[in-house]
Amino acid sequence: MPNPVRDPCRDLLQALDDYGRRWPDEGAVVARFQGLLEDRNDPFSRSRLTGHFTASAWLVDRRGTRVLLTHHRKLERWLQLGGHADGERDLAAVALLEAQEESGLPGLRMERELFDLDRHWIPARGDVPGHWHYDARYVVHAGDDEQYVVSAESLDLAWRDIQRIASGGDGAGTYDAALQRMARKWLQRHGNDQ
Repeated sequence: MPNPVRDPCRDLLQALDDYGRRWPDEGAVVARFQGLLEDRNDPFSRSRLTGHFTASAWLVDRRGTRVLLTHHRKLERWLQLGGHADGERDLAAVALLEAQEESGLPGLRMERELFDLDRHWIPARGDVPGHWHYDARYVVHAGDDEQYVVSAESLDLAWRDIQRIASGGDGAGTYDAALQRMARKWLQRHGNDQ
């Protein structure tokens, strides 16, 4: 019996339903993502200027105690690795590709289950008006080699302690609410025993 052809949009809709069951207090953001997915204008293309899908990687080290963050060149903030879908409907694949391209790390492996969802405003820049990013976040695990390479998209990369992110900051700076939420989710998932 042949394997059925995967439908990434149906897979994403199922992943959103699953996420909503795991995180019932995030129902409003799940509903916004579901609404965007049903939009007739291609929500996977950055040319949809009112808002579009992006994907990110919560890239953890081998021990699961640190996450690799980028000091984003355009936004000038510490963030998780990620980027635009650019027409690709498999957001997990986008997250993995962005992690590979932005870190230069070999041997990455990912979890296909949605780890976090975040809708955030991107300010106008040049001829691109301000717009919403609907960011689907996935856990990506580093392999044996954790020596990253800083890409042109980053001012810097750094491994950061997840416990410190969860508490809001460390000597390297403070972290936004979305990073803190992901850190808390990670610690909750791993029994806060890191």
